Parts: sequence; C-alpha cells; structure tokens
Amino acid sequence: MYERFYQLRERPFALSPDPEYLYPSRVHQEALDYLRYGLESQAGFIVITGEIGSGKTTLLQSLLRNLDSQTSVGRIVNTMLEPRELLETIMIDFGLDPAGKSKPLMLRDLSQYLVDQRLAGRLVLLVIDEAQNLGLPSLEELRMLSNLETEKSKLLQIVMVGQPNLRDKLAAPELEQLRQRITVSYHLPPLDAEETCNYINHRLRRAALATPLEFPREATDLIHARSRGVPRIINVICDATLVFGYAEERSVFDAAMLSEVLTELEVTGVLPAEVKDTKEAKDTKDTKDTKDTKDTKDRPAAVAMPAISATAAAVAAAPALAAAESAARAASAAYTTAAVAAIEQRERALRQREIELAEQRRVLAEEYRLLRQQHAAQAAPAAEPVTAGSHGHVRLHVAGAGPTRFDTVRVESFWDRVKRIMLGVSAS
Repeated sequence: MYERFYQLRERPFALSPDPEYLYPSRVHQEALDYLRYGLESQAGFIVITGEIGSGKTTLLQSLLRNLDSQTSVGRIVNTMLEPRELLETIMIDFGLDPAGKSKPLMLRDLSQYLVDQRLAGRLVLLVIDEAQNLGLPSLEELRMLSNLETEKSKLLQIVMVGQPNLRDKLAAPELEQLRQRITVSYHLPPLDAEETCNYINHRLRRAALATPLEFPREATDLIHARSRGVPRIINVICDATLVFGYAEERSVFDAAMLSEVLTELEVTGVLPAEVKDTKEAKDTKDTKDTKDTKDTKDRPAAVAMPAISATAAAVAAAPALAAAESAARAASAAYTTAAVAAIEQRERALRQREIELAEQRRVLAEEYRLLRQQHAAQAAPAAEPVTAGSHGHVRLHVAGAGPTRFDTVRVESFWDRVKRIMLGVSAS
C-alpha cells in the first residue's frame, strides 16, 4: 500500500503479534524477566495479565522464540472449553491421541508423556492464551494437572495469559488452592507518553529501508492521549496516519495532521468519540446528581431502589460494550475497504503513467540511434574518383570496397570501333 512511498519493507504497525517489532519498554522488559524467572525456577503457574491490545501475545511470541530445543511447548489459543475438552486439547497439542479414551486413560497417557520427557532431559511448557475465557471447572482441571510432579519439581509448567478479569476469576473462593500455586504473576500497564513516542519510532526504524520516518513528540503526545498508551490502538492510529499521508503525499506527521486523522477515525467509527469533561457537562452532571439525591430522599422507603455495585454495573454494561465493539469493527472494515479502493485506483494511475514514460523513453532511444547512424554516414569518406592508368586503362577506386571481378576498363579507339562494326565482333 504505502510501503513503497515511505521506503518501508513492510507495514510497521500491523496488528499481528510480530516479536521482531517488540519494543523493550520498561513494563514489557519486566514482564519478560518475570516469565524467564518463572521458567528457570520451574514454577508451577505463571500468570500474565493486561488490557486488550497491551501486547501480551507479542510478549509471549518473543518468549517462545527464544526457548531452547530442550523445551516441549504446547499452546492453546481457543479457550472456550469444558474440562474434558481442555484435557483433550492439551493431549492433541503435545502430539498424543485422545480419541475413544476415557478420562483416566487420557490422564495416564499424559502422565507417561511427561515422565518420558523428563527422563529425556526436556522441560514441558503449556501456554494458555486468552485464559480469561476458561470457566472455574476448567481452571480447577488445570490445578489437578499441576499435581503431576516429582519429589523436587513439577513435570508440567503452565503459563496463563489473559485480560484483567482473569485475576477476578482467580480470586474466587473456589480457586484458593490454584491461587496458592501461582509463583509468578505480573500485570502489563499501558505505556506512558515517553514510551509511546519511543514505541512508535522504534517500529518505524525496524521497517525502514532508507532513512527512517519519525513522528515528532507533539504528534506522539496526541496519539498517547487518544490511545491511553495501549499499543494496539497506537498501531491503529499510526497505520491510519501513514495511509492518510500516502493519499495526500505528505511525509511530515505534525500535530495538525494527527488531529485530522483522529477526527476521520472518529467519524468512521474506528475510534469511539472522545468524551470531553467540559464545565457545562460537569455542571449538568452535578445538577442531575443533586436532583436524583433529592428524589431518592423524597421517595418512600418501600419503593427506594438499592444502589447498584460497580461490578453489577459492569456486568450489565457488557452486552452494550460488545455491541459497540462490533459496530466499531464493522466501521473499521468499511473504512479500510474504502481506503484500499482509493489507493488501488491511485496505484493504477501511477502504473499507467509509468508505462507511458517507458514508451517515451523507448521512442527517444530509437531517435537517438537513428541520429547516430546518420552522423556516422556523413562522416564516412566519399568515393574516390576514377583515375586513368597506363596503356589507356582506367581504374575505379571505391572507399571501403574490396577487389572486384573487373578492376580495369579498356578505352576503345576509333579504329577498334570501325573493325568491330565491319567484322561484327564484340568489344573485348
């Protein structure tokens, strides 16, 4: 799309979790250190949480890439599973066949596999992404699997990565035993303004083929304020900025340009509209709260509504948030489709222009070749004149010509001509 215009080898702000673009911010470096410590100490459970789009999966990919060959890794990304389905998925990921087996037989085969791996000097790591989707029974099933251990260490290490509500699930009274087995736990906070600036320009440097692009601090501050330091939202804004700059043939990303991009993203629904806490809105809210308090006091006790807790309100708002996210995703797809169509039309025009320029270059080259030939012909020496030799012979000299079959011509005298006519002989 815009890679050729900006001299990039690929899109630097793609949403796929590419460990090559992991920016070693303070928080991500700390999370990696916690993960490495948990693996080296052979901890039973390691828990990493973070907001949506905070870079958990990219962090995980970077960790797995750097593991040595003495570690067998099983990874589960689809976690909408019941306990038995979870056990079957674990076996399949480790190369075992659970087909037609009862749960005791599956546990026996899995235990034998773990023992064989330990005897071979290998560690076994189970990574569960999106672990917040696991139900309490499935989490309890994982705790039971962690009982597979030797006298000194666990046979199976488990890393659970998920959103912040995973911590809420683990805090349930039913999971007290699992909670006590968590050795390492870390929560990824969002990036601050300085880290956001470094994160953006780090990705641009990684993708550059020539002199890398750079977002000035005033632009990255706007991006940080709008994204709240969440890497995925930062990527969405920066990718849209590069598309916008390519369409406008601009390579300077100042604050004015970022404001246009953010406005466009809000209009198309890719980003929700920013809520500004103005003085009028605050006064209106205070007036409304005062009125509601007065109405509640005046209302009889029999019909007074109990206060809703923050957790209940969040649960009640979950369907609306899901619908809003779905609408934003649809609007993002529509915006992307329109932008791609416009850019493809622009690139078709550029390709046509390139074809026309190539044809013009060909015609100019042909004309130049003809001119050179004409110049060479004019510079060649003219044919030498005919000169008379001895005994009445003449010789014709032609420049560049080799020997000919008849290189001399006899001059016919008057008496020779009379004799030829009278006797009827031809001239020799």
